[in-house]
Amino acid sequence: MTLTLIDLEDPDRRSTVVDPASPDVESALGWTRRPEGLCRHDVCVPVPDGVLDLAGVARALRRPLVVDEAAGVAALGASALARGEALSSGLAPDFALRDLAGREWTLSQFRGRKVVLYAYASW
Repeated sequence: MTLTLIDLEDPDRRSTVVDPASPDVESALGWTRRPEGLCRHDVCVPVPDGVLDLAGVARALRRPLVVDEAAGVAALGASALARGEALSSGLAPDFALRDLAGREWTLSQFRGRKVVLYAYASW
């Protein structure tokens, strides 16, 4: 089974195609297998030898994981610590939207200014 993994804590690697049974899955995810476990930067998660269990890694990292095998997609959510830091900073994440004329606007263009965002859905 091949999955497209979306990792919300790795902004440089928004999505990666991975095969959990592949021996190269660790590098595809941006982690390295070492004797102390699966490591990225200064964080290591103990994992058993053999096929990588994405659910086990997510549990060890205390991050939510959603897998839709039929669609071939997995999403690894942000940890509670990362979500808490984002909330306490008071800054909304950046995003881009187009206006009716087709011009793209980003939230970061308005940093330091008050912004009212009105969202409407007819359903």
